[in-house]
Amino acid sequence: MNQKILKLENLLRFHTVFRQLHSLRQRRMLAQWNHVFSSAYPVWTAQLCIRPWQTDPLIGVVLSQYRLLVTKKEERSQKSQLFSTKSKKEVEVWIGMTIEELARAMKKDVDYVYEALMNTAIDIDSLEAHSCLDEVWIKEVVKKAGMKLKWSKLKQDKVRENKDAVRRPQADPALLTPRSPVVTIMGHVDHGKTTLLDKLRKTQVAAMEAGGITQHIGAFLAADDGVMKQTVESIQHAKDAQVPVILAINKCDKAEAEPEKVKKELLAYDVVCEDYGGDVQAVHISALTGDNLMALAEATIALAEMLELKADPTGPVEGTVIESFTDKGRGPVTTAIIQRGTLRKGSILVAGKSWAKVRLMFDENGKTIHEACPSMPVGIVGWRDLPSAGDEILEVESEPRARAVVDWRKYEREQEKNKEDLKIIEEKRKEHQEAQQKAREKYGNMHWKERSFLKYQEKKEQRHLQSKEKEERDSHVLPVIIKGDVDGSVEAIMNIMDTYDASHECKLELVHFGVGDVSENDVNLAETFRGVIYGFNVNAGNVIQKSAAKKGVKIKLHKIIYHLIEDLQEELSSRLPCTVEEHPIGEASILATFSVTEGKKKVPVAGCRVQKGQLEKQKKFKLIRNGGVIWKGSLTSLKHHKDDISVIKTGMDCGLSLSEEKIEFKVGDEIVCYEEKEVPAKTSWDPGF
Repeated sequence: MNQKILKLENLLRFHTVFRQLHSLRQRRMLAQWNHVFSSAYPVWTAQLCIRPWQTDPLIGVVLSQYRLLVTKKEERSQKSQLFSTKSKKEVEVWIGMTIEELARAMKKDVDYVYEALMNTAIDIDSLEAHSCLDEVWIKEVVKKAGMKLKWSKLKQDKVRENKDAVRRPQADPALLTPRSPVVTIMGHVDHGKTTLLDKLRKTQVAAMEAGGITQHIGAFLAADDGVMKQTVESIQHAKDAQVPVILAINKCDKAEAEPEKVKKELLAYDVVCEDYGGDVQAVHISALTGDNLMALAEATIALAEMLELKADPTGPVEGTVIESFTDKGRGPVTTAIIQRGTLRKGSILVAGKSWAKVRLMFDENGKTIHEACPSMPVGIVGWRDLPSAGDEILEVESEPRARAVVDWRKYEREQEKNKEDLKIIEEKRKEHQEAQQKAREKYGNMHWKERSFLKYQEKKEQRHLQSKEKEERDSHVLPVIIKGDVDGSVEAIMNIMDTYDASHECKLELVHFGVGDVSENDVNLAETFRGVIYGFNVNAGNVIQKSAAKKGVKIKLHKIIYHLIEDLQEELSSRLPCTVEEHPIGEASILATFSVTEGKKKVPVAGCRVQKGQLEKQKKFKLIRNGGVIWKGSLTSLKHHKDDISVIKTGMDCGLSLSEEKIEFKVGDEIVCYEEKEVPAKTSWDPGF
C-alpha cells in the first residue's frame, strides 16, 4: 500500500512543482520591477516550503479516499488468501498410484490429470490410465488443482499397533510331566506307509486313506528298492527337526530283499545303524504280513523312555495343525497335536489367519472327548475359516482378542504384499523410463509427422506380434486348478509341483487351489484360463460335470497322488509340439555319374544300385558323402533303363536326378530314401517317482 501511495504523491508533487516553477518565474519578473516595494518575499518563501496539496482541499480529499480504498482492498485480499488456505481440499495419495487412482482421489476425470501434466518433462503420449506416477508428478498435479496432499500409507504405519499373539516363555522344568511320543512315518510313495499304519492301529486306514487322524513322524525304507530320492529327503527332514530316527526296513518278506545293502547305503547319509556301531535302531518288517511289527513298537517305546519326553499341561494351549479339511456337517475341521496346556471345550484358539471357539473335540476313532493333553492328537470343530497344515495354534483369552490377532495378521500380510507390489511397480517404472529415454533419443530429431507415422507403424506391428505371442503362449501354457480332500493333500501336490523345472518347454501355471469338492466356481475359473481341474479324493457332482463338459473344461479326479502327477505329466506333454523323426525306407550307392540334355540345359544324373529296402519317388531323399548329409530334398526323375518308375527295389539299378541341379554327384556317395513321422513329445520333468 505504501508503494502505491508513494507513486500518487510523486505524481502530485511533479504537477505542483511544475506550477511552482511557472509561478516563481512570474514572481521574479515582478520582483525586478517592484523589489523596492516588495515585503511579501519572505512570506512567499515560507509558503513555498509548505506541501502544495495541503493547501488544496480537493487534492487532500482525493488522497485520503485513495488511501482508504487501497487499505480495504489489501485487507480483503489477505482475508481471501487466508480463507482459501483454510478451505483447501485434502487429497489422500500414496507412492505408486496410477493416473486413474489420482483422478478418483481428486474427484476429477482422467483428462484433468493429463491437462495438469501438459508442458512438463513427462511424456504424456506414453501414459495410460493405469500408468503409475512418480511422487514429483503426483505433487505437481495436486498443486495445480489447488489441493493439499495427504500421504495415507505413512500415517497408517504409525497408527497401527501390533496385536499378534505369541508363544509363552519356556515353562519351569519342575512343572513338566511325562508325555507320549509323537511318531512320524516318512518314506517313498507306494512303499507301505498306509499299510503299516493299518497293521499298527488295527484300522482300515488303507480303505479310508485320509480318514480319521493320521499321526505323522520317523522314517522307513523298502528292502527291495534301497535308498531312493525321497528316502534321502526324509532323512534330511529328520535332521532339520533334530529328532531321532528308527529305521524300519519294509518288504523283508520278499525273496529279493537285501536289508544289509540298505544299511550300507545309508552310511553315505550319516545314518549309522547299531549293527555298524551307530545309535540308529534298524527293524526288519513286513507291513503286508505284519512280521516283526511288535519289535518296531517296542523299539519306539524304548527310544521314548530314553528321551524322557515331558511337557507342560497347564496354562493357555499351544499346538500345531496337522491336517485340515471341510466336513459337510461340521464345517472347517482340523486335526492337531497339542504341545502345551490342556485343550477344553469353549477354548478360544487362533491359527494362521483363522480363529475358533471349540465346539467339539474327537479322538482318532471319532469318539467325542472333553479335553486333550500334550502329545494327544485331536480333531477340533468350531473354526471360522480353514487353517493350513503346519499353522501354529495358540489359545487367547476372548473372541475380541482372537479377532484382533487375525485382523493384525491379515493386515501384516497385506502390508507385505503391498511392499512386494511396490517393488515390482518400481522395477516396471524404471523399465518404462528407460524405454521412454531410448524412444526420445530415437525420435528426437524427427518432425512430428514423421514421428507419429513411425509410432503408428510400430504399434501396428506390436499388436500383430502380441496376438501371435498370445497364441503361442496359450499353446505352451498349462493352467491348473488343484482341489484336495484335506489341506495336507493339497500341500503335498503343491510341493511336488514346486519341483517343476521344464518351463522352457511348457509353463505350468497354478490358477487356484483349495480344499473340498469341485465347485461351479472352479469350472468358471478353468474356462476363463483354459485350464484343467485336478481333484484328489474329492467329488464332482453330475451338475458340475455337465457344466464342465458344456464349457469344454477337463476335470480329472484321482485317488492316488502319483497317478494324479502322471496324468499331469501327460497333459504337459500333450501341450508340447511333436518331434519329427526320420524313418529310412531304402538305401542306394552311386556307381556312376553322367549328364543328360533337357532342352537347352544339362542335368546331372546318378547311376545307382539299391542296396537296402526300396526307393520311392514320392518320398524324401538325402545325399550322404563321407558320412555327412550334404543335401535333402526330393527327386525330379527316377528311371529304370529308359522307363519312368515310382518304386525301385533292392538289387535293381536306376538313374535319378535331384530337385537341385547345382549338386554334383560323386562315385561312392549314398542316397537314402526316408519318410518323416511326427512323434508326440514327452516332458522332461521328473517329479522323483
